[in-house]
Amino acid sequence: MSPPATGTRLHTLFDTWLVRDPQRVLLRCADGDVTIAALGAMVDVLQAELRADGVGPGDRVLIIAENCPAHVALILAISRLGAWSCGVNARMAPGELAAFLAKADARVAYFTSGVSAAAAAHAERHHPRSSVLPDLQRSAARPEAVAETGVLAAQVAAIIFTSGTTGTPKGVLMTHDGVTHFARVSAQSRALGPDDRVYAYLPMTHIFGLGTVLMASLHAGASLVMRSQFDPDDLLQSLATQGVTQLQGPPTLFARLLAHLEQQGRSRVDAPHLRYLYTGAGPLDLALKRRIEAAFGQPLQHGYGLSEYAGSTALTRRGEWREDTAAGFVVDGAELRVVDPATGGTLPAGERGEIWMRGRGLMPGYFRDPEATAAVMREGGWYASGDLGEWAPDGAIRVVGRLKEMIIRSGFNVYPGEVEAALNAWPAIARSAVVGRPEGDGNEEVLAFVELRHGAVLDEAALRAHLRDALAPYKRPARVQVMAELPMTASGKILKRALLRGLDA
Repeated sequence: MSPPATGTRLHTLFDTWLVRDPQRVLLRCADGDVTIAALGAMVDVLQAELRADGVGPGDRVLIIAENCPAHVALILAISRLGAWSCGVNARMAPGELAAFLAKADARVAYFTSGVSAAAAAHAERHHPRSSVLPDLQRSAARPEAVAETGVLAAQVAAIIFTSGTTGTPKGVLMTHDGVTHFARVSAQSRALGPDDRVYAYLPMTHIFGLGTVLMASLHAGASLVMRSQFDPDDLLQSLATQGVTQLQGPPTLFARLLAHLEQQGRSRVDAPHLRYLYTGAGPLDLALKRRIEAAFGQPLQHGYGLSEYAGSTALTRRGEWREDTAAGFVVDGAELRVVDPATGGTLPAGERGEIWMRGRGLMPGYFRDPEATAAVMREGGWYASGDLGEWAPDGAIRVVGRLKEMIIRSGFNVYPGEVEAALNAWPAIARSAVVGRPEGDGNEEVLAFVELRHGAVLDEAALRAHLRDALAPYKRPARVQVMAELPMTASGKILKRALLRGLDA
């Protein structure tokens, strides 16, 4: 059976399979399988419930969620109505959720209370009503919410919230065309098909889980081994016995998985059916990459994307072993440039600059925030990512850090990723985060925070001898702080702002 052609709406990908093969198992959950037909029935009743609450084209529906079939059904029902789904990870703090609620101006909010204690706690603060699906609760409908009209109302499928480096929430507008186009690109890049089983713990409130995992699987007809959160024991058991063929996650997921293996005295992962292994949504260092490849016995694929683009703009080639951490080659529909951030002039291969992008997946802007949109858009429709990168000799893009995270030390540029790579190469260190702290006169000190491998003890004198061999003097950390666990976002990114706040506390 050939997969359906890419549609122009999120629900089109699902509805095509609903007609073609309704009895196919789509979601393989811990408490049972869900067929396409069963999910379709859930979509139907939610569509009616949403319509009864006044939800229509251009409205926003906030979903405070952890992964479950009801969350998938909500995304599809909202799409059918021409409204916009706005996913928020249920593990956000109440204050963060309040900011997203205010930004979204949602008609109604849903909570996946049946699978998430965090979502249930949020629901209790909003006087919940029951839903037609037992795993869901919902807020009162807001008649004062203002629906979007015009071109945006028809184009936009979802809002992904990001707090970026400022801590102020921004709503990234994701278009139907951008997300469904990347669903095809992603599926083709990994030869995803109906016989595949994708381990799906990545939050669908993030573009990684929504686009790369859910929508690509709907495009290809693959099934999802769906979990509401990451559990290393469940992942290892699913890889060994549940026929999982594809696994994706941020580097921090793999670091946690390797640490769990070490605690069990194991060095290899039993994954007899796995044929595609991928990491993205965060910086990857070579030491971690090599450890992952050794544990799985296959190449770790990599890519480059961000919330403001519906999926990845670059991907490595399936099956290719690379000896670097390049994020691969520009995908169909995307364009990348490496520029001098001061002038916008294009830089040659090997020179580091800011990565600019444009293409089919680029957001049309931030929701009701023209100033934030104008701050990142450049002439010609280019988006200034704030990421620093360079072109490798073979045409792959290398991402080396964030422009705003670059540290100025003794008049030189220090890239945290380079220092982190040197730290992570030390056997006792599982992962690290490097930040700069102002010292005055435009100078910054380099600070390192490290999380140790299981059972390891840090010999700081030996570490500093290693760093003397690996780094120029101005790049070496003034301080190395051992932490039990580095703070992370729900999508697996290290919260560097929180590290600095901890120092000042």
